[in-house]
Amino acid sequence: MTALAPHLSSYLLQHLPRDRGASRHTIDSYAYSFQLLVRFAAKRLKVRPSGLQVEQLDAGLILDFLDHIESDRANTPRTRNARLAAIRSFFRFLEYRAPACLNVALQVKAIPFKRVEQPLVDYLTRAELQAVLDAPNRRTRSGIRDRAMLHLAYACGLRVSELTGLQLEDIRQPGEDTIHVLGKGRRERVLPLWKETQTALRDWLRTRPPSKDNAVFLNARGETMTRHGFASRLKVHMKAAQRSAPTLTNKRVTPHVLRHTCAIHTLQATGDIRRVALWLGHSSVVSTEIYLRVDPTEKLDILDAGGPPLIKRGTFTGASDRLLAMLATARAT
Repeated sequence: MTALAPHLSSYLLQHLPRDRGASRHTIDSYAYSFQLLVRFAAKRLKVRPSGLQVEQLDAGLILDFLDHIESDRANTPRTRNARLAAIRSFFRFLEYRAPACLNVALQVKAIPFKRVEQPLVDYLTRAELQAVLDAPNRRTRSGIRDRAMLHLAYACGLRVSELTGLQLEDIRQPGEDTIHVLGKGRRERVLPLWKETQTALRDWLRTRPPSKDNAVFLNARGETMTRHGFASRLKVHMKAAQRSAPTLTNKRVTPHVLRHTCAIHTLQATGDIRRVALWLGHSSVVSTEIYLRVDPTEKLDILDAGGPPLIKRGTFTGASDRLLAMLATARAT
């Protein structure tokens, strides 16, 4: 039997950050996935978490765990797949670290991802977006900070981890006219800023309190703004924005919706999906194609390029004679 604890510790604390170059967000997500799995397995097998063996985490137990987080924790299939991805990655790591676990590793790796629906992405109209950008109170320090965060999140199409991970040295000096972004998969990109975005950012940098933390955006305690902190501030400003844009009442606006909004508006302005992919930092245009399904412009161009097919009315006669004869022969035999 192979103890789980030392291999899991090596995987999370050494392999992911050192060998794979995983981000802090990825490591946190994977660690939480295993926290849920270890608790479930320990309760199911009636052993201490530190006493779990790798061989005990077979495909049957993993499948039961995935069913558990869907039924008991109300996780979506997308979240289930994210947990499974973390587990499969760990067992790939074990294949050459613990050859005795090869059989169970192959079984777990064979567990398929669940197919998920691909709904259209949510985004804001320009009027709704302006209401959200105008919601923060410019007479308070927190309002100035939130306004700068909202402007950057939209104008640059930033992921929330990219926004909260911005450092002071990532802002080009002097001028504050471009930012350097370290994105998903360690991909870097440099993005220019609109004049209005530059103004919002400068206003915050002038009022930003001194801090040992080098992050651009700080919370009320002078520490780095977290992903959940930004989501909470956005929720507050959404309520204020609903007064001037009532249509926001029926929309669930998350930080990622601002990124979707940037993508849709950029696609509408340029008509070039490759530019959208470049701006968002996608590794492939395939990831950006979801916005083509939302924007009707491309579909209208297709309709304009051609005409409706000319189909004459008629009936099909004699087309199924041979088929019916074959079926009759098959019944007779």
